[in-house]
Amino acid sequence: MIFMQKEKNENDIIVIGAGAAGMMAAGRAGELGAKVLLLEKTDDCGKKILVSGKTRCNLTNAAELNHFIAMYGDNGRFLFSAFHHFYRTELLDFFNHHGLATKVERGGRIFPVSDDAHDVVRIFKKYLSENNVTLKVNTKVTGITMKDDSVYGVKTKDQDYRCKAVVLATGGATWPSTGSTGDGYKIVAAWGHNIVKPKPALVPLIVREQELAQSMQGVSLRNVRATAFQGEADSIDSRMTPDCIYGRGEKKSPRHPVIESRFGEMLFTHFGLGGPIILLMSLSVVEALEKGLVSVLIDLKPALTREQLHKRLQRDLDNFSKRKISGILKEYLPAKMIEPFIGLTGINNEKLAHQINAAERGKIVEILKALRFNIKASLPLEKAIVTAGGVSLNEIDPRTMASKLISGLFFCGEVMDIDADTGGYNLQAAFSTGYLAGEKAVEYIKAS
Repeated sequence: MIFMQKEKNENDIIVIGAGAAGMMAAGRAGELGAKVLLLEKTDDCGKKILVSGKTRCNLTNAAELNHFIAMYGDNGRFLFSAFHHFYRTELLDFFNHHGLATKVERGGRIFPVSDDAHDVVRIFKKYLSENNVTLKVNTKVTGITMKDDSVYGVKTKDQDYRCKAVVLATGGATWPSTGSTGDGYKIVAAWGHNIVKPKPALVPLIVREQELAQSMQGVSLRNVRATAFQGEADSIDSRMTPDCIYGRGEKKSPRHPVIESRFGEMLFTHFGLGGPIILLMSLSVVEALEKGLVSVLIDLKPALTREQLHKRLQRDLDNFSKRKISGILKEYLPAKMIEPFIGLTGINNEKLAHQINAAERGKIVEILKALRFNIKASLPLEKAIVTAGGVSLNEIDPRTMASKLISGLFFCGEVMDIDADTGGYNLQAAFSTGYLAGEKAVEYIKAS
C-alpha cells in the first residue's frame, strides 16, 4: 500500500514516548512505510535505557519462554502473543544486524559486548532515521483528540497534530528524570481507560529499626537468605524460614505467613534494606503491607543448620577462650556488623569467650539465623526501578496491543500493567510489545 502524502501536521501514526518500547514501535511502523511522528517530553530519547542494567543495558534473558512468562506473575500470559511475534531470537538478530554484538552472563542476562547502553540508544536512533521517523523532543503531549470514537490526533502545549493511530509508550511512574512521570495514565483515563494503581517494584525497603540499619550502613552481604513474613518480626518463629526460594518464576508457592524468600546479595542502607534480593521481593512486601504488618528475617548463615552453627560456635569459643566475643564474631560477620550485633544479643562486648554461657550462645545463633526487621514502607514510587500497575490489561487486545475502548489507540511497554523481576525481562517486554504495536498500528491504518 502507498500511503497518501500528508499535510505538515498530519501523520499516519504518532508514538508518544521515545523509550525502549516507543522507539521500537516507531521504527517498526516507519519500516513498514508509515509516516511516523515520535514525540518525547525530555531533551533526548532512550533515557531509561541509559540507566538500565547499571548503564550496561540488560537487553533480555536466555531463559526459556515458560520461565520468561512466569517472571511477570499472573499477567505474564498477556505477553504470549507479543513474544511469539517478536522474542529474544528476533531481538538479538535485530541488534546483530545493526552491528551490536551481545553476550550472555550469569543468570542468563544478555548484555552488549561493549557494556555500554549508549550503543543501544545509538542503534535505535539510526533505526528511526533509516525509516524516516520524525523525532520531536521537548514536546509534552497533553491529550489525545477523538472523532467518531476513533483517534484523530494528539495535543501538545504548543500545537495539535493529526494522525490515524496513536501508540502510547509513556512508561510508568518511576525514574522521573528519564521522563516516566505517569503522564500516559492521565491521557487515557480521560477517555475511559482504567488504571491499575501504580505501585513501586524493585525498590529498597524502609525499616522501623533505622538506627540499627544505619549502624550497618554500606555493609554488603553475599549468600544470605532474606524472607518476608506477614506479621510483627518478634512474633515470627524463625524456624519457618524456608530452605528454598519462593518468588516469581519459581514453581513452589509459600505458605502463610511466608510471603517471599530469596537467596543471594543484599545491603544495609541508612533507611533500611536494599540490594538484589530485597529488590526482588519488594513488590510482594508492598502488596502485603496493604494487609498488615510485614517483617523481614535475614538468615546470615543459610548454609548451616542451627545444630551445625551451635557446634561451630562452641568449638570456636573453646579454641579461642581468651578472646573477646567481638574477636570470635570476626569469623562470622563483617567488621561493621559486629558491634551492633553484640548489642542485639545483650552480651557485654568485653566478655571473653570462655565466659559465654549456653543462653548467650543460643542468642548468638538465633540472631545469626534470624536478624529481624519490621518493614515500615518502601521508598516512594519515583525511587523504584519499575512501576507495577498501569493501564488495565483487560482493556487491551494482547494479539495487537490495541485498545478495546478506542479505535486507533495502541499500547506498549511499562505504561501497561506489566512488570517483571530484574534480568532483562522488562526490556524484552518493552521491545516485544513495541514491535507488535507498531506493526499492528500500520495494519489498522491500511484497513481503515
